[in-house]
Amino acid sequence: MAEFILETENLSKEFKGFTAVNNVNLQVRRGHIHALIGPNGAGKTTCFNLLTKFLVPTAGKILFNGRDITAAAPAQIARQGIIRSFQISAVFPHLTVMENVRIGLQRTQGTSFHFWKSGASLSRLNARAMALLAEVDLTEFADAVTIDLPYGRKRALEIATTLAMEPELMLLDEPTQGMGHEDVDRVTTLIKKVSVGRTVLMVEHNMNVIAGICDRISVLQRGAILAEGSYQEVSKNPQVMEAYMGTAAATLEGAH
Repeated sequence: MAEFILETENLSKEFKGFTAVNNVNLQVRRGHIHALIGPNGAGKTTCFNLLTKFLVPTAGKILFNGRDITAAAPAQIARQGIIRSFQISAVFPHLTVMENVRIGLQRTQGTSFHFWKSGASLSRLNARAMALLAEVDLTEFADAVTIDLPYGRKRALEIATTLAMEPELMLLDEPTQGMGHEDVDRVTTLIKKVSVGRTVLMVEHNMNVIAGICDRISVLQRGAILAEGSYQEVSKNPQVMEAYMGTAAATLEGAH
């Protein structure tokens, strides 16, 4: 089994002469929580969109488990085990929490579109759905209508629906964005918990989150990798400090 689950070779994306991602060589080690960070406009989201094939690279290669997936369609990428949280976690607001997770489970069982079947025929998925809800501390909310959930709990539900797809590699795009301190702590603990036996690649702005759970960090600036390493290494890098400037740099230095 390859040491690196995901690799990019000179991955680039141009938009009408503007280079958003510039010769990015990324290596995500199997079993790690790997963060992609950088100032606003650094190319993080574009990079994620290339990895999940929402965008087609201008140049370069993407390898997953040593296989070239550069030309694969988004659905093929998902079937191979790369699941991006928002791809399947635009949760259904008027279904219950349990029903949302069960839809994710149906996708893996090939019954996604069996909505006309009776609820009883789907009850065999209930035990697995409840196990997933327990994994993300949502058991008590199983029968709640999703629209009524607090924001942090909705993000936990997104992670549960992502887990229902049995990902080998989870891509989390700013999982703690817009959260209060308590929700940030809860979701951070949750990411650490669900990462056991999986690989996580995440874009995240909160330096305390990154300092607490990430094994390796890649810093992007103007679409190119500026620095890589552990949090301790990256946070002391003068180029990274300069890229973040002012208060963000102070946060970077003092987060751990």
